[in-house]
Amino acid sequence: MSRNAIEVNDVTKVYRLYDKPIDRLKESLSLTHKEYHRDFFALNRLSFAVERGQTVGIIGTNGSGKSTILKIITGVVTPTTGTVQVDGKISALLELGAGFNMDYTGIENIYMNGTMMGYTKKEMDGKLEEILAFADIGDFVHQPVKTYSSGMFVRLAFALAINVEPEILIVDEALSVGDVFFQAKCYRRMEEIRKSGTTILMVTHDMGSIIKYCDKVVLLNKGEFIAEGEPGRMVDLYKKILANQMDSLQEELERDALKGQEVETSDAPASGAGQDASSVPGGGYEAEHDGEVSRPGSSHPLLMKEQITINADRTEYGDGRAEIFDLGLFDAKGNLTNLLLKGEMFTIKERIRFHAPLSCPIFTYTIKDKKGMDLSGTNTMYEGADIQPVKEGDVYDVSFTQKMTLQGGEYLLSMSCTGFEGEEHVVYHRLYDVANITVISNKNTVGVYDMESEVETRITRGTAGSGSRE
Repeated sequence: MSRNAIEVNDVTKVYRLYDKPIDRLKESLSLTHKEYHRDFFALNRLSFAVERGQTVGIIGTNGSGKSTILKIITGVVTPTTGTVQVDGKISALLELGAGFNMDYTGIENIYMNGTMMGYTKKEMDGKLEEILAFADIGDFVHQPVKTYSSGMFVRLAFALAINVEPEILIVDEALSVGDVFFQAKCYRRMEEIRKSGTTILMVTHDMGSIIKYCDKVVLLNKGEFIAEGEPGRMVDLYKKILANQMDSLQEELERDALKGQEVETSDAPASGAGQDASSVPGGGYEAEHDGEVSRPGSSHPLLMKEQITINADRTEYGDGRAEIFDLGLFDAKGNLTNLLLKGEMFTIKERIRFHAPLSCPIFTYTIKDKKGMDLSGTNTMYEGADIQPVKEGDVYDVSFTQKMTLQGGEYLLSMSCTGFEGEEHVVYHRLYDVANITVISNKNTVGVYDMESEVETRITRGTAGSGSRE
């Protein structure tokens, strides 16, 4: 038996793109073999292996080829070049219910899909009770699936796929189906089959799941293999892609390659080797000139906001006497990023330039959920910060550092510069929903934020037959 359950060798997938539908016909009929298409590389010479019993995650931005490689591995899509070797029976959670016949009942679809997976009727008879208990859709299993709600449909499809004892389980964003209780059940089942030795290959945007469940992670970007390795390390590299810090990412990969060569040749590293300005918190963005940041060795000003995702449709207003001209989000390691880990410290930075004298400006930030509800925030007045009067041309740098206790999820950041003139509250500049914050968590509690409870338990066992206590 091979050590690897899955081997992807130099796989490329090219799609032909046409500007107009008629161009496809023109190309097929052209006597001179004129091409009317352009090639789109969904995957370009991708190679990696999944060892038997491993849980491996594939991460990357939308369009990086994650779902394409899963479809190639499961045989749904054929690669243009390269090979894929799979050793084991696969159960795939790609498009849930894709093989269902809408006119069949739930029971009939279970048996039909079981047959397609290679199970006999007798084997499916033995699995039926477990599948129905997991799906928990009651008597609807005897009704045609076209009468199901979308939630019932995916529950049945997931229950079928995850309860057939696969040797290899392939999951593409399927754990987000159903309500929170069903999702919890799905994760428990995933953990059970993982511990039983099932090989799992998963694609998800939930970095908390990646860190919690995966033994190894493969990072892709625009169809290209970027790196593979320990989950936390790959998530850090993924954050650089999200922040469009491709130069910094390349430098880091080159340093890793050099370190690997040093280990192989057993050479002692030179003093300070493997560390440059971009490998320390805030590194690579230290030199400030007139309120702007420059990359070392470059005269081009590099603003913090150019290194994170900023909302192009943000709302902003104010009387113009102050301007929040730059802002940044920094994780515990000092990296500029929209991705923050729950439980770690992070910093919000604002840079404000003044276009008129002001006696006592107030600097604020607010974090809201996607529905617009204020969840947390503060300002320099609440915090008792010593803010000095400013004159035209002054620049204030403001940092708010705190611990991230919000649950894993998506949030929106707003900030402002305001003040009181007499009894009137005046807005000098306000930015609503200027940036998103993605919180990564491997342990969510109930509600909006984590109270960080410390749990202590003690059990007092009774003595059988005597009723006494220890």
